[in-house]
Amino acid sequence: MKKYLFVVCLITTPVLWAQPAFLDTEDVAGGFTGPISVTHAGDGSDRLFVTQQGGQIKVVDGGVHLPTAFLDISSSITSGGERGLLGLAFHPNYASNGYFYVNYTDLNGDTVIERYSVSAGDPNIADPASGLIILTFAQPFGAHNGGDLNFGPLDGYLYISSGDGSGDPMASQDLDSLLGKMLRIDVDGDDFPGDTQRNYAIPPDNPYVGVTGADEVWVSGLRNPWRFSFDRVTGDLFIGDVGEDTWEEFNHVAATSNGGENFGWPCFEGGDFSGVGGCDINGPNELPFAALEHDQPGSNYCTAVGGYRYRGVEYGGLTGWYLFTDWCDGDFFAARQTTQGWEVHNMGELIGGFAVTSMGEDEAGELYAVAWSGLLKITGPTSAPDDVIFLTGFESP
Repeated sequence: MKKYLFVVCLITTPVLWAQPAFLDTEDVAGGFTGPISVTHAGDGSDRLFVTQQGGQIKVVDGGVHLPTAFLDISSSITSGGERGLLGLAFHPNYASNGYFYVNYTDLNGDTVIERYSVSAGDPNIADPASGLIILTFAQPFGAHNGGDLNFGPLDGYLYISSGDGSGDPMASQDLDSLLGKMLRIDVDGDDFPGDTQRNYAIPPDNPYVGVTGADEVWVSGLRNPWRFSFDRVTGDLFIGDVGEDTWEEFNHVAATSNGGENFGWPCFEGGDFSGVGGCDINGPNELPFAALEHDQPGSNYCTAVGGYRYRGVEYGGLTGWYLFTDWCDGDFFAARQTTQGWEVHNMGELIGGFAVTSMGEDEAGELYAVAWSGLLKITGPTSAPDDVIFLTGFESP
């Protein structure tokens, strides 16, 4: 059962297959080992922080990769495959409180969200003794850990991406499970003062507060939401969800949402009904705004890498466009929402296949990617593209 038209492959009206010179990259820094994310501290320093899967956070200051790690928790984690130090987010008030948060798999292979503080004497070094466990939950298998962290720009809550653990096939649909979800917590409160493993509060407007389901859950039905982001201007949420056999999904949750969206996994992959026992062909299934088909001729799509909507100042032609990619294939895409649907450009292979593990922003909203052992800045046009765009559309089942 197909519910909608996907980018590139199922467009039924003629399009011109333009490959515009729309994006480029600039080398910023190198020498990283297993880099999997890049972000900033929001403290006015303009530094970038690169997370390495093996357990280190490295600082890039003025294009210089500093040799000493900001934080090294390699002795506390399990790394390799889809495990390791997977996510990093700085508190919205980091400039005054010095708090930042990491997402990692511990020595038992379980997910840990932990808070650390910057050291008192050096802004480029964290205090390794300052760790405070915020949240932990079991990961039954070694794959599909999700692992990203971001603070919502409008509400200040911490959002956490959690994969389905590749164990119970229905975990993503089980609202009592934290697996296969986007979680939303308040790190500035504590609703569990007697529990050393739960140092957070539940936002009162989370969708399952007071009803059936885990209070931390914001949206459900995800397989492995490896990377997600917020539009820093509107607060819209974008999720790249790694697929299984057929589709790589890119999902959108409007800032006006009250949460509770269900993206269908494992009952649906994209718009295709899986036939898994216990699933209803009528859903629920929140449709992605774009998806990449694995067996599309000439492609090698296999792992969604969610990106960012550009809100920088250097490249006006990118303003309002959401950029995303696929790890295996290396094609980059630029998408924007219109009154008729989502316009999507296939930008072609910008960096290379099996390279880009994540994208990120600096303080000004300029975009970056970590690939191989390097940090690259994504550059673009100063005016909007004027070549042919193709449109993702929707049709009835």
